[in-house]
Amino acid sequence: MRLAQEMLGRDPFSGHIFAFRCKRGHLVKLLFWDGQSLCLYAKRLDRGRFVGPATQGDAVSLTPAQPSMLLEGID
Repeated sequence: MRLAQEMLGRDPFSGHIFAFRCKRGHLVKLLFWDGQSLCLYAKRLDRGRFVGPATQGDAVSLTPAQPSMLLEGID
């Protein structure tokens, strides 16, 4: 939550989904506000890695289809 606020300059209670991928790319975490509490979803791959869109900075906006593609491991 603090990373979304301080590093990205975004409000974690805004209804947006924040996706964080580890450096090795085998772990992705999603942080989102469901209206009552902050929820954390984590997914780890035994083989392969999550491939996300290329970023120019710390944050990138995704289309509605891209989060599902990211979690399915579609490049």
